Amino acid sequence: MAKYYGAVGYEVGELVDDVWTEYTVERNYCGDSIRTSRRLQGAEQLNDNITMGNQISIVSDPFARQHFSEIRYATYMGIKWKVTTVEVQYPRLILTLGEVYNDAGPAGNTTQNGVGAD
Repeated sequence: MAKYYGAVGYEVGELVDDVWTEYTVERNYCGDSIRTSRRLQGAEQLNDNITMGNQISIVSDPFARQHFSEIRYATYMGIKWKVTTVEVQYPRLILTLGEVYNDAGPAGNTTQNGVGAD
């Protein structure tokens, strides 16, 4: 079983001056990579989408246990991947990875892993 250390991103929101705002919080976790797989998913685009099926087991902290429903991505091999499923197995969280995570940059510009999509 391979070891894992990387960032997990949470989309957290709060009410400030009667306005709901959301922001991303990144926290680093260690754990194990318990399954490694990938598949090509046909799309109506020029290129197929790569979808991971990897599962990562991280040792959770109180923040992770409280906000597990807000987990959006996990870094794996230097790339941010969408977390499609979170399974709670105290004291661990099992994260299943899907497609590449696309964040919205400033002014709503879509980026892939911090690189502009220009």
